[in-house]
Amino acid sequence: MKFTDTFIRRPILAISISLLIVLLGLQALKGMQVREYPKITNTVITVTTSYYGASANLIQGFITQPLEQAIAQADNIDYMTSSSQLGRSTITVNMKLNTDPNGALSDILAKVNSVRSQLPQEAEDPSLDMSTGSSTSIMYISFSSEELNGSQITDYLERVVKPQLFTVPGVAKVNLYGGTEFALRIWLDPDRMAAYNLTASEVISVLKANNFQSAPGQATGYFMLYNADAKTQVDNVADLESLVVASRDGAVIRLRDIAKVSLEKNHDTYRAMADGKDAVVIGLDPSPSANPLDIAALVRDMMPELQRNLPSTIKMELLYDSTDAINESIDEVVKTIVEAGLIVLVVITLFLGSLRAVVIPVITIPLSLIGVVMLMQLFGFTINLMTLLAMVLAIGLVVDDAIVVVENVDRHIKAGEDPFRAAIIGTREIALPVISMTITLAAVYAPIALMGGVTGSLFKEFALTLAGSVFVSGVVALTLSPMMCSKMLKAHSNPNAFERGVENTLGRLTEAYRNALDKVMTRRPVFIVFGIIVFLSLPVLFKLIPSELAPSEDKGAYMMMARAPNTANLDYIQNNMREIGDKLKQDPAMATSLAFAGVPNSNQGMGIAVLKPWSEREDIKTVLHRTNASMQDMPAVTVSTFQFPELPGAGGGLPLQFVITTPNNFESLFQVAMDVMEKVKAHPAFVYSELDLTFDSATMRIRVNRDKAGAYGITMQDIGVAMGTMMSDGYVNRVDLDGRSYEVIPQVERKYRLNPESIKRYYVRAADGRSVPLANLVDIDLVTELRALPKLNQQNAATIAIMAIEPMGSAVKFFEDEVVPSLPAGYQHDYLGESRQFVTEGNALFATFALALFVIFLVLASQFESIRDPLVILVSVPLAICGALIAMAWGLATMNIYTQVGLITLVGLITKHGILICEVAKEEQLKQGLDRMEAVKLAATVRLRPILMTTAAMVAGLIPLMGAQGAGAISRFGIGLVIVAGLSIGTLFTLFVLPVIYTYLAERHQPLEVFDETIPPKAGGHH
Repeated sequence: MKFTDTFIRRPILAISISLLIVLLGLQALKGMQVREYPKITNTVITVTTSYYGASANLIQGFITQPLEQAIAQADNIDYMTSSSQLGRSTITVNMKLNTDPNGALSDILAKVNSVRSQLPQEAEDPSLDMSTGSSTSIMYISFSSEELNGSQITDYLERVVKPQLFTVPGVAKVNLYGGTEFALRIWLDPDRMAAYNLTASEVISVLKANNFQSAPGQATGYFMLYNADAKTQVDNVADLESLVVASRDGAVIRLRDIAKVSLEKNHDTYRAMADGKDAVVIGLDPSPSANPLDIAALVRDMMPELQRNLPSTIKMELLYDSTDAINESIDEVVKTIVEAGLIVLVVITLFLGSLRAVVIPVITIPLSLIGVVMLMQLFGFTINLMTLLAMVLAIGLVVDDAIVVVENVDRHIKAGEDPFRAAIIGTREIALPVISMTITLAAVYAPIALMGGVTGSLFKEFALTLAGSVFVSGVVALTLSPMMCSKMLKAHSNPNAFERGVENTLGRLTEAYRNALDKVMTRRPVFIVFGIIVFLSLPVLFKLIPSELAPSEDKGAYMMMARAPNTANLDYIQNNMREIGDKLKQDPAMATSLAFAGVPNSNQGMGIAVLKPWSEREDIKTVLHRTNASMQDMPAVTVSTFQFPELPGAGGGLPLQFVITTPNNFESLFQVAMDVMEKVKAHPAFVYSELDLTFDSATMRIRVNRDKAGAYGITMQDIGVAMGTMMSDGYVNRVDLDGRSYEVIPQVERKYRLNPESIKRYYVRAADGRSVPLANLVDIDLVTELRALPKLNQQNAATIAIMAIEPMGSAVKFFEDEVVPSLPAGYQHDYLGESRQFVTEGNALFATFALALFVIFLVLASQFESIRDPLVILVSVPLAICGALIAMAWGLATMNIYTQVGLITLVGLITKHGILICEVAKEEQLKQGLDRMEAVKLAATVRLRPILMTTAAMVAGLIPLMGAQGAGAISRFGIGLVIVAGLSIGTLFTLFVLPVIYTYLAERHQPLEVFDETIPPKAGGHH
């Protein structure tokens, strides 16, 4: 191919093209966004409806069920879960990946509004929240005080801090844990109410009628307007205490006569502790499309100003920032890029022996890495862990084409040509193989870019960045490298000692290889059998390798979940979470800890243990093992520790969650779930398991004697209102205090609702005006029922959450083989959490792998104009994969999305060797008339040096990945191991097995048929 001659003859043109690539790349780099992963939109919409005091069954039947039916009609729903429990309905809608979050929110809001009229009037309006679905926030900031209580701190945060945090772009939600908002609490005394012959209904009516938000409007004169503001609302504790409730025999009964009024926290639903001490904690949740790195950076910039304005009685501390691990990981990859570049430089120097020759391929590294940024900006990509990892791999790849050019030009110089002629001749010979290798590598990654799901979203930018860098390197290798060869390479008249040593070593190696290849050719059947054995071993090796979606990385922190009995209250959970925090303080690897009581469910606690920097402690698996051992002596709660989910969109909870669904009742479902639990508990690899469906929640089943109530003239509504007012903590209305509204909540003090017998001390009024105790009207039975009624996709569901010490693939296989076949008719199964991602995405890359092989075959068939030569080249693929699988089967890595991408990369790398050999063999057949055996022997010998050089450069470039440490090290090690082991062993096999296969299978090339333009067509004339 002669088009390369132009760049050799016109060096300014070649230099200008490269400088243009650099300029455009640097310009693009200035505006590139930095993220952890490529932009992936995980949208989770939560619909919460409160109906204070209502039982779980009532919530499910009258709120959850109609809302679920309506929401299910929305578009792009992946799956939907719900939980109906005392006083609250929660529906969680997980949208399909990359769904427009605002469109999804609007769609679901419309569906919710369509059934609002069907919900009970006493229930609050449903509220909708949009998030990424993560069980943890990206940042936690604690606020504590020795003088102020949690509600006072919360009031300050609500008024001052929270509004400022909402100004940060991308913040979707500012969660407050540990302190609840103020409310005017009216602590009713049922005995005094009975003495005054007052009922709960009367008190509620008075509160509604005399704490009224009026809107009187304005008076309009002929020339003046007068705005009206009527004080019909209570605005302090004293006014509320003085409120007239009733009048008896001329005496006025005020609220303070039957109740205590105080400004306290409204609903005590969860609490927080920072380093074992009570605190109010702010958790920041990002919107689905936001960049956590940007949010964290802006919040950190804001914190000094928040600190400056903070009251002296409140202490602020940043407890946990999830972006620390992200930044650490990005820094490690950037450092790896520099290290790989230096190592490749050394390796190329050892092979070429001349510093002049080394400069030519090395210059392609910065040109390709900077140039690909231009393409990344064109495609809308970002700087993230995936694209940076692609650049690490690219360092060894981009020098390949230039090495091949330099080696071929150098070969002609040694044959006696001057550098200019050698550059022309050598580049012409090698241009087609370089183009073919570039297209082949790009073709390998094209199928990845077409994938969907999380895997496709993650690796699209990786694949196209790597393909783009190879494309840029191909342009540089055919424009700048030949020109530099003509100017910088010199005739080897007086080589120095180092150059002579390199040349002699490579010469002896080439001669030894030639002799070995001659011997191999006399024993071809042996190597054919060897190749067949390697091919047959692949399925066996695949079965030996454990599989998972992604390896568990050390993110500098881990999660804890504590589960208490369903009857336990917040005090019980808080005391145990405090004890857990005390144990964590004793661990030498611990920096800080954060604990929540009542999160994510009322009988659970959640904690985050933040570790010291990576260099100051052991790896996280050692720390987790030590923590688990220290938690074994806590009988009051069951504690599980686990690492954060590796990929976005995994959701919350333990990594493995097996869900059984059915339209049958919960009692039947519970029996089936317990049968499954027996198998789970018998499995040695499942160290912790829990079932969310347990009949251990103490429930007062209150039966009303309707005949007695009717005789007294008492209605069911009277009894229901009395119990709801006394025990539930629903609010009646609101008051305005200093520009903010606070709830007014009537309820009896705790001492009047300690046990079921307390209910019998509540009174209702009979038709004749007498106060009748509920003891005369109701019977109470204590039964155990479900604390919550969970559903998945509108069917009753039981979830078994598991902590396993074996890879996810083995655990899922156990369920599919041992559990699913034994499920009764009418029962289905599903997965949640990381296990759902594994089942959905686990084998996606294998189909892509097959597609990549087919695409490469078509590219090679087009190049060689042959069906047989591409088959010869592809023989090297199973040889290389076998090498990678052997290393993985030894337990050095699992089969995950990173190692699978490594295998796909390996396909492109190993086929380059075959292309180099088969291209020369084809030319020798056509031009020299050699038979297949002689042609391939000559081709393999001629191409030995560039094959060894490109292999050594690629392997050396990945050495930093093999020694990776810190955040993200395991995934980098996995992909490096696959390529290093596969390429090293595969190259060794290819150098001997491929020539043997060529002698049997390759095309006997003949010149293409030439059309003789001098012969006129036999059918003359024109149409």
